[in-house]
Amino acid sequence: MISQKSDTALLVMDMQEALLAGLPGSDQLFPQIAAAIKHARETGIPVIYCVAAFRKGYPEIHPDHKSFRTLPSRLPDAVIEQMMKIVPPLAPANEEVVVVKKRYSAFTGSDLEVVLRSNGIRHLVLAGVITSGVVLSTLTEAADKDYRLTVLSDGCMDRDQEVHQILVERVFPKVADVCTCEEWTKK
Repeated sequence: MISQKSDTALLVMDMQEALLAGLPGSDQLFPQIAAAIKHARETGIPVIYCVAAFRKGYPEIHPDHKSFRTLPSRLPDAVIEQMMKIVPPLAPANEEVVVVKKRYSAFTGSDLEVVLRSNGIRHLVLAGVITSGVVLSTLTEAADKDYRLTVLSDGCMDRDQEVHQILVERVFPKVADVCTCEEWTKK
């Protein structure tokens, strides 16, 4: 059972060393997200980590998946433990849940919904990379599942800054509250 005092959980998504290595400037996210994690822990809000990982040989990746199909050739000898390693400044505490997903959405191929439902979570606060990937996909699926949603605008990053801005300023507010990490920690 997750120790908590509310129906809210902070989802920290795809903050893996292997993924962030190819995203210039991603280390600039760490202070804001670390502050959000600290706030969540201090106020009894569960922190749930979502990571993308695959079995040896990548049997979960279909050759027609435009984005994922190149992984087997780019990372042929990837070890699942290395693939799942979260950057040290944001590392989970021993008791925090790490959910393994198989696609962009944190729900797809994972037990995230079971963990949320089992713990009475109805409000998700989202941080992660890539804004147009895991954040958009998770937000859309969570909205369809009737979760209340908050997106931490400076706790997300995209390869294309213009896409990030359009999503956090024009798309996400249609289904979620959007605020900075600092604004969320002061609520």
